[in-house]
Amino acid sequence: MLVGVLLLPLSSNGQDYQLSYTNLDSTHLPKGRSGQPWDSYVTPIGCDDCDGPSWWSGALGNWKDWLGFGGCDAIGCDGAACGGLGCYGGCDGCDGCGGCGCCAAAADGRSLFGHGIIKPGDKCFDDFISPVTNPIFFEDPRTLTEVRFIFINNNLPRTAPYRGNSVQVYAAQVRMALTERLSLIATKDGFIYSQFDDVIEPGFADISAGLKYNLYRDPYAGRLVSTGFTFEIPLGSPRSLQGNGDGEFNFFLTAGTRLGRRMHYISGGGFRIPVDSDAENRLFYWSNHLDYRIRSLPLYVFTEGTWYHYLSSGNGPPVEGLDLINVGAAGVTGNNIITRAVGLKVIPRRNMEIGGAFEIPVTEREGILSNRWTFDMIFRY
Repeated sequence: MLVGVLLLPLSSNGQDYQLSYTNLDSTHLPKGRSGQPWDSYVTPIGCDDCDGPSWWSGALGNWKDWLGFGGCDAIGCDGAACGGLGCYGGCDGCDGCGGCGCCAAAADGRSLFGHGIIKPGDKCFDDFISPVTNPIFFEDPRTLTEVRFIFINNNLPRTAPYRGNSVQVYAAQVRMALTERLSLIATKDGFIYSQFDDVIEPGFADISAGLKYNLYRDPYAGRLVSTGFTFEIPLGSPRSLQGNGDGEFNFFLTAGTRLGRRMHYISGGGFRIPVDSDAENRLFYWSNHLDYRIRSLPLYVFTEGTWYHYLSSGNGPPVEGLDLINVGAAGVTGNNIITRAVGLKVIPRRNMEIGGAFEIPVTEREGILSNRWTFDMIFRY
């Protein structure tokens, strides 16, 4: 049923939205580069107004255009504007460049709301999809401008003290490209609802924000590496196991690559370092994502996994909160929890992603996770 709902908007006016993967012509590569069978580009074809099928209409469509979420990379550029590389100077094929695919540089001068501060996201990796699980810490390596809505239904273990209850999280993340490589990221906020009033009551989550910087990008080979940090401000509700301690730093490294023409691999890891190590635990995490695009559909299947390793113990209750909660659990130094997830994602428009994943622990230790559903909806500029 979920697949049917996600696929509903994929066609409009008799047109299908397709992504065509094509090899680079080695004669158009920059000096010193050679084409490889796995070097590929993504060209949206059969699209209306540079932005896929026009299934938005009326006032909603006008609102989208006013915000600048049309998704067209550039208007009226040519080979010179694409760095002299002609049809292989950039990324997308439905952008007013005569179908050649225009480079990110052609978007210079564009900004959200027209004030020159918030730039368009990187369009040279539009065939990638963002990871779903470990949503607060598993960062997409691309430089993006987006709003990401998240819903989590986390079922707790049946053992004491959780007794099989559940926790729901409603949140939104914001990422804003400030330059071609630097972006501002706000990764944690929202409301936590719980059916487990003995330990976790409904309330607001902490707020986390920081910066991400792209260290390396190769759109021809489809590879990129980024690093960054966030700081979690303890403004949440103590009754929801938030708001404790003096804040937490998260230092991360994330990278992605194309594998062949339809697969992508993303890996990200980092260290979570609290200011007060008695009130919160130090952790290391490592998350991995592998996806495969199904035939000519804008539909991806993927699998993900995360390893949480506790580096220190605090003075708090024995709650191993993984990505959502950090209360300085006592006696957890050296503990490891590994999770595995499978999911689906669809790209109904070039500037939009909708997806979900089902996640379970694969180690004997579970923490707060018996199983979890995570859903996200992303709108990009």
